[in-house]
Amino acid sequence: MTGQAAVLHGPKDVRIEQLAPAPLPPGHVRIALEATGLCGSDLHYYADGRNGPNVVTAPLVLGHEGSGKVIEGPDELVGRRVAIEPAVSCGGCRPCRTGRYNLCLNGTCLGSPPTHGTLRGDVVMPVRNVHPVPTLGAGAAALVEPLAVGTWAVRRAGIGLGDRVLITGAGPIGQLAAVAARLAGASWIGLIDTAQARLASADGLADEYFAEPPDAVNADVLVECSGAPEAFAELGMLRPGARIALVGTPARRALSTGFLVHAQRYELDVLGCFRYGPGAFASAAALAGSGRVDLERLITASYPLTEAATALHTALTDRTQLKTLVLSSGATV
Repeated sequence: MTGQAAVLHGPKDVRIEQLAPAPLPPGHVRIALEATGLCGSDLHYYADGRNGPNVVTAPLVLGHEGSGKVIEGPDELVGRRVAIEPAVSCGGCRPCRTGRYNLCLNGTCLGSPPTHGTLRGDVVMPVRNVHPVPTLGAGAAALVEPLAVGTWAVRRAGIGLGDRVLITGAGPIGQLAAVAARLAGASWIGLIDTAQARLASADGLADEYFAEPPDAVNADVLVECSGAPEAFAELGMLRPGARIALVGTPARRALSTGFLVHAQRYELDVLGCFRYGPGAFASAAALAGSGRVDLERLITASYPLTEAATALHTALTDRTQLKTLVLSSGATV
């Protein structure tokens, strides 16, 4: 038995091919994939063949924001729609043993070399990496993954009651971080993006919207979701002793030394955020299932798996898009 997959052979070279299904080890499930949300990392791989330090050196199936229905595995899971936690940790390295499995030294992640991702018909995952979401549609279930990123950033930054929060980048992660910050008790949220269409799409999520960093809003926390060095151009918008959560993958451009000067002078706490730490994905799945987060509002386009190349090109070039989905197995949003 084989299944269709969208395979990246090089920058902007995606081909529909047949892949043999992976074996099913004990403690794992096989998932018939329904939807994959395209993420910035997918677009980096598609455009440049690399994402940060990770380089595509062999044909690779992209995609890590995935959902589907379990078709093999424990009886209590078969037939259930699940959101897929794409990073698989080793369980034995020091970060894993100390409860920080998102920093695993030996782990793998779907859609990142050398591990094939979710732009295909089915995938095999450990039971611990699937989260039932019976109340969600296929598209919303796929977007539990970026919700987990946003909620983890809020947790890492220690956002709580009364905090004033600035978020740079009004894409899906920035918007979901705004939702999570509000639920955590933020009293004021400012959202910054140079793209007016993205700010408009975030209507109702923030208290104020900015096309460039404001001069001074006395924010307690900056959640940086854009990856742009320019996000740190006006750190006077933060109060002394503020916290900065780094979420966006940094662009390959130099960061001004003014950032370090300001961080040192005003004792800014800079916190790296990588994917999602312990319990964050399960919490995001529960939050999405509660109905308190509208994930479907982020979906702006969808394509069948056979048109994955078009989907990637659209997501890369059309800045009006928020979340582009690729649908497998004849699924619908």
